[in-house]
Amino acid sequence: MLNPSEIQKIINDYQDPSTLMTFAQTKAKIKVDVNEQALNVSVTLGYPTKAYADVLQAELVGLLQQQTGLSAVTVSIATKIIKHKVQQGVPALENVKNIIAVASGKGGVGKSTTSVNLALALAAEGAKVGILDADIYGPSQPRMLGTAQRPESADGKRIEPIESFGIQCMSMGFLIEEEEPMIWRGPMVTQALQQMLGDTNWTDLDYLVIDLPPGTGDIQLTLSQKVPVSGAVIVTTPQDISLLDARKALKMFEKVNVPVLGIIENMSTHICTECGHEEHIFGAGGGDKMAQQYNVDMLGDIPLDIKIREGADGGHPTVVSDPDSDIAMSYRTIARRIAAHLAMKGKDFSAAFPNIVIKND
Repeated sequence: MLNPSEIQKIINDYQDPSTLMTFAQTKAKIKVDVNEQALNVSVTLGYPTKAYADVLQAELVGLLQQQTGLSAVTVSIATKIIKHKVQQGVPALENVKNIIAVASGKGGVGKSTTSVNLALALAAEGAKVGILDADIYGPSQPRMLGTAQRPESADGKRIEPIESFGIQCMSMGFLIEEEEPMIWRGPMVTQALQQMLGDTNWTDLDYLVIDLPPGTGDIQLTLSQKVPVSGAVIVTTPQDISLLDARKALKMFEKVNVPVLGIIENMSTHICTECGHEEHIFGAGGGDKMAQQYNVDMLGDIPLDIKIREGADGGHPTVVSDPDSDIAMSYRTIARRIAAHLAMKGKDFSAAFPNIVIKND
């Protein structure tokens, strides 16, 4: 009879073609039930794969049939997203398992458009997702998500997040008129961020994506010191000027002990809609070089495409407006890789420890 541990090794060594990581690396949970006639395997992944589970299932069945010689092989794929470790001494956020910060260090590289499409991609893969627009001075998520709804409060203390395209969202843009400037100093901005984060009634989120403003100033410092961030993603273009600031953002997260999950190269190439000619308008290979230099992963690249801009400006981001397009598939692949990299990180055991209360009788 086949040895279950040998079968587990076969599955652990399998590399998910979408994430480019083995199941062992992403700490998949594997159960094996085997006899001389049949093999039943269940795999529980730590990242969402709703649109991809059938492909994984078919590939694993084929692999196990080939390796074991059995024809009666069944494989089930499930997902269980857990809470991962954050900065030491920062309390967890209620009803939010993991916070992912998306940063660029520089404006104009498409970070907000990337953030909203990644949040929608994670939701499309089956996760419960929220997005917080941390750019107090220039909130853009209400426009991108196609809603100007005002948030409500049932108890007068906590505000309900706005729901759009299946994700929960909060932004200063929901609280003010679109053209109203925020003429605030740093302390007011950081307090506003903390209130939007902590006083929003997020509901059972697997991931909360925080769309950071450009730079490495007050907001970023507040985030690193007071917000339980599970991991960060850096968005850049191939251009040298963009990469300079992206490096600053990466080093900032390293200094505050927030793991960088990888780099996304936006506007990596442009393909002419008339003739099909491909051109690297902002240079080529910058994201790869940065990833190699700092020993972080290159999560993927997104082209410079007019449909991405039209979707964001029109309130229907690409992942929902054209879900079967190559661009939407790129966002979904990158989202899976981000979640898979996070699944590799340590579990948060803080909830397992009891609170000790000392009373004087």
